[in-house]
Amino acid sequence: MEQLSIEDAYLFTPAVHEDERGSFLEWFRAGSLAAATGHDLRLAQANGSVSRRGVLRGVHYADVPPGQAKYVTCVSGRVLDVVVDLRVGSPTFGAWETVELDDRSRRGIYVGEGLGHAFMTLSEEATVVYLCSEPYAPAREHGVHPLDPKLGIAWPDDLPPLLSPKDAAAPSLAEAREKGMLPLYEDCLAYYAELREKGRPGAGAPNGK
Repeated sequence: MEQLSIEDAYLFTPAVHEDERGSFLEWFRAGSLAAATGHDLRLAQANGSVSRRGVLRGVHYADVPPGQAKYVTCVSGRVLDVVVDLRVGSPTFGAWETVELDDRSRRGIYVGEGLGHAFMTLSEEATVVYLCSEPYAPAREHGVHPLDPKLGIAWPDDLPPLLSPKDAAAPSLAEAREKGMLPLYEDCLAYYAELREKGRPGAGAPNGK
């Protein structure tokens, strides 16, 4: 696991074993992720999306606690994946990092609670799958506009972005902050500590579940 420039976001590059039959890989290892984060990823939901070229999904995040951590990989095609630090008070608040995920390198990315996530499809079609720590809860889910000029994410110049009506209507980062919609860094740190504490041998599972 390689930590990205944004704290609590990690990149996993698996070993892909290939021969004349095809390939085999371990695209997720719970132990490797737990060693990096200090706690397990509670699997509450698994999502999949199929998107055509130019589709832009995000920037999505959830209220913390409990937030929604994600482990994301692209099983078909190629996408530009983006992590955005939306945690007010974080040393890297407003910063973002891009990682290309595709069906050749088979890399995966972990997005911790409180961080924003988005991606754009670069191939003609792409299938992205997500392992999520919490189930989808509409009242706790939010978004920041992915084309916010102040945020300045470097999307490809040659691809007209195709957004859902919901994402197109999302507030800018500044608007979301003014409305008190963004996670607080101190709340995220406290929740990470809770996850690590409850993940210790003999302790209960996070959130008492």
